[in-house]
Amino acid sequence: MKIAFHTLGCKVNQYETQAMRHIMETGGFETAEFDAERQDADVIVINSCTVTAESDRKLRQTLRRCRRDNPHAILVLCGCMPQAFPDTAAAFDEADIVLGNAARRALPRHIEAFLTHRRRIVDIPPHDKTIETLSIDRFTEHTRAFVKIQDGCNRFCSYCIIPYARGRVRSREPEDIRRELETLADKGYKEVVLVGINLSAYGQDNGYTLADAVDAACAVDGILRVRLGSLEPDFMTDAMLARLANQPKLCSQFHLALQSGCDATLKRMNRHYTTADYAALCDKLRRLFPDCALTTDVMVGFPGESEEEFDASLAFVQKIGFSRVHVFAYSRRGGTVADRLPDQVPSPVKAERSRRMIETCRQSAVGYASSYIGRETPILLETPYSDGTVDGLTDTYLSVRTKTKGKSGEIIRVRIVAAEGETLIGEEI
Repeated sequence: MKIAFHTLGCKVNQYETQAMRHIMETGGFETAEFDAERQDADVIVINSCTVTAESDRKLRQTLRRCRRDNPHAILVLCGCMPQAFPDTAAAFDEADIVLGNAARRALPRHIEAFLTHRRRIVDIPPHDKTIETLSIDRFTEHTRAFVKIQDGCNRFCSYCIIPYARGRVRSREPEDIRRELETLADKGYKEVVLVGINLSAYGQDNGYTLADAVDAACAVDGILRVRLGSLEPDFMTDAMLARLANQPKLCSQFHLALQSGCDATLKRMNRHYTTADYAALCDKLRRLFPDCALTTDVMVGFPGESEEEFDASLAFVQKIGFSRVHVFAYSRRGGTVADRLPDQVPSPVKAERSRRMIETCRQSAVGYASSYIGRETPILLETPYSDGTVDGLTDTYLSVRTKTKGKSGEIIRVRIVAAEGETLIGEEI
């Protein structure tokens, strides 16, 4: 039988889709390319995201289109949306099988049962106290492999539904991480990205810290670069930073989730740090990792955000000087504290604040990229073009275009000769 996968959401979701693909291929299934309108597959699996109400809208739209255009396929809905909202997901009658986040390994068994009895299956068990055992042997269509090392979050930020979708913090053992990375290294991967729902909380449940996971990853022969996913700033202790600084394979790019540069807004968000704490951490990272890239997420238009609070956030972002920022407007999410807060910011105001924040962040990003002109740096080749050029990534997550005969997945050394906005132009050495 042929099976196709469609992933909505974050890098952790992408890893879990790859793990399900591995499970199904090991069981004899053939993977088909996903196409909602002309699907050449007997089974279609949609791995859902539920971080915003818009995510749910897109999911429902995808389910309806898949069912309409593929009436004979077995349609499977899994992931965060069923786990966070089981009653709502169970009512999505387009799906033949509905699975929660703790039931991925049951996918082959449920498909077999559906083929036998043709009865709808809903399986949304509670989260286990230990992390689900998953693994991958490759990361389809990627030159870098995302590797999930942690799941769950204990923070309960006022705008976030994820603790309900993902449960409490659960971490993989370092030795388990090392074994999976050895498999990926054997397949030729040079860079891995360690990801999790609250990555910097890794080890809170089993006595380790994120530094232990990084040490395990860096010990694998053939893996030349280890990159970290999004980090919560209040978990990055001095002892952890000192250990990370001793790993030459660790990429000098740190994505520190900010959300707001205003203390009053951070307090309403139930974030567990101040802007002073955040700035001090940035200073420490820049001392330990000279010229490192600091990237972040910034939310605008959170309930109660006044013009003064927005201005404070904008000024703080300018002060830090990020190399890249993902700016997004607050989106109401049913089931969260923030959805019930007064003083919801009107959409036109959020749109204008987004525009101003994006422009400020773009200037900072262009400045950081331009500082590389004249430097020599290794890049991981990724996307080739017909003119013989290839896009690659520095260890600081800058995009470099260069003419080379190298192949995707290889690491070459280039000299940066120009910058076109945030994109660098390199000459192979």
